[in-house]
Amino acid sequence: MTRLSDAFAQGHPALVAFVTAGDPSPAATPAILDALVEGGADVIELGMPFTDPMADGPAIQAANIRSLAAGTTTADILSIAAGFRRRHPHVPLVLMGYANPMIRRGATWFAEEAARAGVDGVICVDVPPEEDDALGLSLREQGVASIRLATPTTDVHRLPAVLEGAGGFLYYVSVAGITGLQQASAGTIEAAVARLKAATDLPVAVGFGIRTPDQAAAVARVADGVVVGSAIVDLVAAHGADAPTPVAAYIQSLSAAVRSARKVPA
Repeated sequence: MTRLSDAFAQGHPALVAFVTAGDPSPAATPAILDALVEGGADVIELGMPFTDPMADGPAIQAANIRSLAAGTTTADILSIAAGFRRRHPHVPLVLMGYANPMIRRGATWFAEEAARAGVDGVICVDVPPEEDDALGLSLREQGVASIRLATPTTDVHRLPAVLEGAGGFLYYVSVAGITGLQQASAGTIEAAVARLKAATDLPVAVGFGIRTPDQAAAVARVADGVVVGSAIVDLVAAHGADAPTPVAAYIQSLSAAVRSARKVPA
């Protein structure tokens, strides 16, 4: 988990960038990942396509469909991850997705293969912390962070369960809804981040609905990380295999905004 820790200890909030593996094809994904790094992303989230991505909005749902139609498999994703690790030995890589593709061969198998591929953390959207033994224990045994999600409805009574066994960073889902369609107000995000940081030493990264440099900068003023996904996925949808150039330019604009943001005094 050293790479994740280092990414959040650079003196500026981390830019976390998400794309769906295999969109538009497994062969095209490595160049898109390289474009994220070139543009200045500090942490990469690689989405594992699934037929029923319940937390995702239309953009990422469509990316899942395109990826599955291209024949993307779990083996392809692990190969993409391993190739990324060889090319970028210091950039954290997180797999994000749903339980079925992760545990259908067993949690131990998945954790071992993820660790072998150089994956730093895993976000499994639909395994609640109360069922941590379904995946989290195996991940931690392999030195892979089990990255948890907190939401606006995660109250003071449930937050300790969310944090128990969590690692890498805490992903704050800033809206009670699906990805890409709305964004919480800056004041709401600031209050939520303050509440979470009072309960954990983990960095808090905020996502859902962040699309513009101004929005990214506003979140960066109060959070340890800014997560952008649907807007990048939209670029991949528009440009296909030619996406690396526009993706790199877009990430550069977000990275500059995040790095220039000034923290709000506590």
